Amino acid sequence: MSNTKGSSQKLLALYKPKGYVVTRSDERGRKTVYALLPQWAYDDGWMPIGRLDLESKGLLLFTQDGHIGNKLTKPGGCLKVYEIWVRGHVTDAHIAQAKKGVQSKHGLLKALVVEKLGTGGAKTKLRIIIDEGKNRHIRRLFGALKDPRFHTPLKVLELKRISIGSFKLDIKSGEWRFLNVKEEKMLLNSL
Repeated sequence: MSNTKGSSQKLLALYKPKGYVVTRSDERGRKTVYALLPQWAYDDGWMPIGRLDLESKGLLLFTQDGHIGNKLTKPGGCLKVYEIWVRGHVTDAHIAQAKKGVQSKHGLLKALVVEKLGTGGAKTKLRIIIDEGKNRHIRRLFGALKDPRFHTPLKVLELKRISIGSFKLDIKSGEWRFLNVKEEKMLLNSL
């Protein structure tokens, strides 16, 4: 895909794989998300909107427009949907607590929606919806809850962001694309 200078495109989407840091450069020499984008994305100042940690994967949006970035990251501004695998037996009490919230040194961590999608062995697959994203929000939220059988903290083993606002992840891991005008309008008008 080529950079269309002067185009009206304000957002691009990347499916971030695990193992990439969301930063322009890394002092420890780790791969950054810019390794997955064309050189012009770095050179022209396309900035990530929000973050996904090194071990997380999924939808990451980029923009050159700080106002759009602020709208999409302000608490309560935009719903973000994740699918996660948690080590441990997630109970109805855990789900209720995650929706009520847990206090942490980062403030109150909570989810708007927690839906059990399935289980596999001692793992539980969940769909989580949040409207803010503190640093490692979902990992810390579930880490504050204890497995009733083993009395150990629940642990998020896998985390994938599948949508931001009205925009759903629809590309393969490591790929990127511009949002079209209709997608941009739908996403920005919903804020």
